[in-house]
Amino acid sequence: MSDLGEMRASDTEREQAVERLREASVEGRLTLAELTERTEAAYLARTHAELAQITADLPGGAPAPRPQPMKTPGKVKTWVVAVMGDAKRTGTWRIDQEIAAVSVMGDVTLDLRQAEVRTREVEITATCVMGDVKIIVPDGVDVELSGVTIMGDKKVQVAEAPAGQNAPVVRVKAFVLMGDVKIIGDSLADPIKRGWFAWSEWWWDRRKEVRQQLRADLRQTIDGGRQAHREIMQAHRDATREFRHMQREARQGEQEFRRQFMRDDREARRESRREDRDAWRDLRRGDDPSS
Repeated sequence: MSDLGEMRASDTEREQAVERLREASVEGRLTLAELTERTEAAYLARTHAELAQITADLPGGAPAPRPQPMKTPGKVKTWVVAVMGDAKRTGTWRIDQEIAAVSVMGDVTLDLRQAEVRTREVEITATCVMGDVKIIVPDGVDVELSGVTIMGDKKVQVAEAPAGQNAPVVRVKAFVLMGDVKIIGDSLADPIKRGWFAWSEWWWDRRKEVRQQLRADLRQTIDGGRQAHREIMQAHRDATREFRHMQREARQGEQEFRRQFMRDDREARRESRREDRDAWRDLRRGDDPSS
């Protein structure tokens, strides 16, 4: 009989492992980067043994009831404000409520990778007036960016999780006036120190396989698009040549018609002149008394 640890994991078991990781994050046991990495590893796990590795350092059983954060009618926020200066939140810090980032002719940097996220989702309201707000998140989170931009820019540069995965969510509502709000992932930021676990090796290998497959699919899609574009351009060139050929034939037919018309007209005028001369000669002969 085969080892139970080598039994294939089901989608339901993967979702249960992801939910356990979320509960551990809310309890303060995992940072956002660790939650994102382990969530991705859980979806890539193939056996019960691999799932067990991901949660081996977390307490088992159902999570203990956690106290709900007290909320005032005005909804408490954590404020990070920069007015003609810089404000940064990096390293290990705690997120248990909505974050309000305000930049007025200054720079605000929020690095969420090593933050302890005590909420189910991270909510950020970014207000930027002639300044910059940069938010650093782990690659693999789902980023939802909304808001209003006037003479500015807001953009997301994050390698998000594949569709269908229950990845951590970061919601950003941006209000920008002549400024920039950027959300960037690990690949575009300074690296952070990461732990090495028993599942790290197969996770990296499997992650590489998935990304190679994604790149291969992307290349195939791009090649298919290029082929379709070449076919469309060739059809356009063929249609253009046919149209020009028809135009040339039409012009040639029109020119030939004009030339024939002019020849017929000249011939008709010559014939008319000949007839006039003959009539004049006949008329003169009839008037000649010696005839």
